[in-house]
Amino acid sequence: MGIDLGDVVIKRPTSLTALAGKRVAIDAWNILYQFLASIRQPDGTPLMDAQGRITSHLSGLLSRTANLVEAGIKPVFVFDGEPHPLKRETLADRSERKQKAQAGLVAAQADRDAAVASGDEEGADAAEERMRTKAQQTSRLTIPMVEEAQALLRGLGIPVVQAPGEGEAQASWMAQSGAVDAAVSQDFDALLFGAPTLVRNLATGGRRKLPGKQVWVEVEPEEIPLAASLAQLGLTREQLVDCALLVGTDFHPGVKGIGAKKAVALVQKNGTLEALLDRLAANPSSADSAVERAIVEQHEALADREEVRRIFLASPHADVGDLSLKAPDDAAVNELLVRSHGFAPDRVAGSLAKFGAARGKRAQTTLF
Repeated sequence: MGIDLGDVVIKRPTSLTALAGKRVAIDAWNILYQFLASIRQPDGTPLMDAQGRITSHLSGLLSRTANLVEAGIKPVFVFDGEPHPLKRETLADRSERKQKAQAGLVAAQADRDAAVASGDEEGADAAEERMRTKAQQTSRLTIPMVEEAQALLRGLGIPVVQAPGEGEAQASWMAQSGAVDAAVSQDFDALLFGAPTLVRNLATGGRRKLPGKQVWVEVEPEEIPLAASLAQLGLTREQLVDCALLVGTDFHPGVKGIGAKKAVALVQKNGTLEALLDRLAANPSSADSAVERAIVEQHEALADREEVRRIFLASPHADVGDLSLKAPDDAAVNELLVRSHGFAPDRVAGSLAKFGAARGKRAQTTLF
């Protein structure tokens, strides 16, 4: 999801301790998808209640938000509004990939059952690993799931902001305006939207399995400063968006074969994407590299570039009111999690206790 700028920006390690006292705007849809993909049973099946309703997103939201608040961080969850029309193709492509993953999951399940029946333990283990991988790829975040997530956050006293469009655009504007200290997302798009500081891996840190490998790595939070990254590249934010236009975003396909490093080099050399395109249009034979020849051949992929620029540089935003944390509504949280979805009462009580402890610390700090 989103553009990968990891190879061209500055990434600095950070921690929950370093972010204590900071208010952060979290891209809610992004993080809920992370919970749906990562919080699963060994065979890839998501957590579900007795009625078969998925609860992975609620489980992740409860435990991780409690940890953030306990660490002194002040989270604000920002939810997507209506997707831009240019994003429909990307969403359709994602839906198609999920359908293919579902077919792959069914095939892997059949392979597992056949291996178990024949006593092939190694084959069964391999099939279960494919099941887990394919199951993760089928994650779907439905409107009822989003509504439950919002209800849980409000019950926990966490501010919820509804964006008119992209949640990352709203979170980035909030960081620009000083309403929050940073935008939190796994995607680098927040930098294109102008977030002065992007924090990654904040809500999904810890041990993570590498795709397709039996290897686990420790994933630590990282902070990406926009101004310092632009200064290192010698680019403006507008030029960074031009780089994204070449690579491709959720709103357009870009030029195949061009990654972030090549795009940066082209914009550094030509100044702007328009200057590059004008030169190639006036004299196609001046294309002196494979990437420039690819641009000549695929220039139609950049037809919507002005609208894509407007999306990143002038997205609409909603004004925000009071973003302070409130006291949790224990009854509402227990009604949703314990009585409706069968969460263990002790687990919910333990998470709620973290909110109470955090409020006590804030009150003591204010007093002194």
